[in-house]
Amino acid sequence: MNRRPNASADPLSIGRVMSRLMARAGYDREQSASAVAVAWNEAAPDPFRGASQAGVVRRGVLEVFVSHSAHVQELGFHKHAIVARLRELLPDAGITDIRCRLLADAGRST
Repeated sequence: MNRRPNASADPLSIGRVMSRLMARAGYDREQSASAVAVAWNEAAPDPFRGASQAGVVRRGVLEVFVSHSAHVQELGFHKHAIVARLRELLPDAGITDIRCRLLADAGRST
C-alpha cells in the first residue's frame, strides 16, 4: 500500500511548539489576572474598592496594592472574610491568604 505523506502528521519544530505554548500561557495569565481583578472588586469591602487593586497570586497568596498604609491594617481585620469570599469566587486559584503592599495610585482609573 502506498501511503501519502500527511502534512499534519509531520512533527513540529521545538521552536514552533514553544512559541505556541508561550502564546497560550500568556493568554491564560491575562484571563486569570482579569478574573482575579473582578473577584477582588466583589470580595473587597466597599471602602477599599477605590483604594486598592489585586495583583498576582503566587503560592496561594494574592498580592493586593493599597493606596494608604492605614488600609493595610484595616484589611488585616477583614482578611479571613475576604479570603473566604475569594475562594468562593475563584475556587481554582487556590488563594489562601492576601498580602498588602503600598502603591500610591492603587485603585485609581487611568
